[in-house]
Amino acid sequence: MKRRDLRLVAAAAGLAIATPAVGQMNMPGMDMPGMKMPAAKKTSGKKSPTKTASKKAAAKAPPARRKLAPTSKVPVATHDISSMPGMAMPPGHSMEGMPAMTTQPTHDMSSMPGMTVPPGKDMKDMPGMATPSSPVVESNGTDLPAGNAPPPAPPTDHAADQAYGAAAMAMGRHHLGQFHGGQKLTQVMLNVADYQFKRGRDGFEWVGQGWYGGDIDRLWIKSEGDGEFGGGIGRAEVQTLYSHAIGPYFNLQGGLRYDFKPNPSRTYATVGVEGLAPGFFDLEAALFLSNKGEVMGRVEGSYDQRITQRLILQPRVEVNLAAQNSPAIRTGAGLSDAEVGVRLRYDLRREFSPYVGVQYKRSFGATRRYARVNGDSPGGWSFLTGIRAWF
Repeated sequence: MKRRDLRLVAAAAGLAIATPAVGQMNMPGMDMPGMKMPAAKKTSGKKSPTKTASKKAAAKAPPARRKLAPTSKVPVATHDISSMPGMAMPPGHSMEGMPAMTTQPTHDMSSMPGMTVPPGKDMKDMPGMATPSSPVVESNGTDLPAGNAPPPAPPTDHAADQAYGAAAMAMGRHHLGQFHGGQKLTQVMLNVADYQFKRGRDGFEWVGQGWYGGDIDRLWIKSEGDGEFGGGIGRAEVQTLYSHAIGPYFNLQGGLRYDFKPNPSRTYATVGVEGLAPGFFDLEAALFLSNKGEVMGRVEGSYDQRITQRLILQPRVEVNLAAQNSPAIRTGAGLSDAEVGVRLRYDLRREFSPYVGVQYKRSFGATRRYARVNGDSPGGWSFLTGIRAWF
């Protein structure tokens, strides 16, 4: 082969390689910013050997695929990719001048083989078949639309009965109420147990009570009396009462009272109230009707003034009244007698407290006369020592 023929073959090969690249650079929309393409040179009408070689190379190249024309023209949507996540532009650059980024048009899936749609339905109404043009937002929680279905049936008061049985749960509720607020409790308190130093014979006095029951209903037993050492018991009584709570602080009480002393003894129908008055005063008031038709009343009150956590000062007052004169039991009408005392106690334990104090007691009216006739003291001052205990 001659040297001229070798040159022609080499030139044809170079043109065959460069032609696709030049064609791509001349494609519309490929003018990249910052890339200036060289201007095309004008050629004369004279055929050059380069064109001849390129025609031969094009004849040997495989035929290009024929571009199919679309059956229908679909508008192409364009999007600004600068707002898409992860598509931030470098500093100093912008989207201006860059070719438009096109997305695929929305296709009608119903035209695809095997994709049949029931009559009267649309593909966009089918779950999971949302298209970009009609996105589906699922509602949940409070976004759900209001319905008109009937509400479910409310649960029963004792739903656990269905799982464990009514008998077993009834026993459980009984024990729960009994040991968590409804249990039965007991208290016995000796509020006053005095040894009284006074003129003449020294004396003694007691005031005690005990109860059994719950928060609402209780059985009470009360007792009080006094006397002199060497002279015996001058007054002694016992009350048995049923108590019912009429509020968070007061109980209504009713029952019987029996007086052992003085003679002759008496039995009384009793009704009264007991509780904690405003200011934390312990208050008791009772009305008595004897089996002989005698009507009497009594009011008692005390207050625990804490000086320290263990040192407590307790003032105490008791007043007895009568509706008529009763010489047999040495009781006069009106204000029969009253006593006022102050006791200072020290809590060795909450359940046991020794105390010292002072008390003044006096009879009034006909009761005072009856006491003098019987040889008893109408009253006076006395110094006290004793204990207060409860369990």
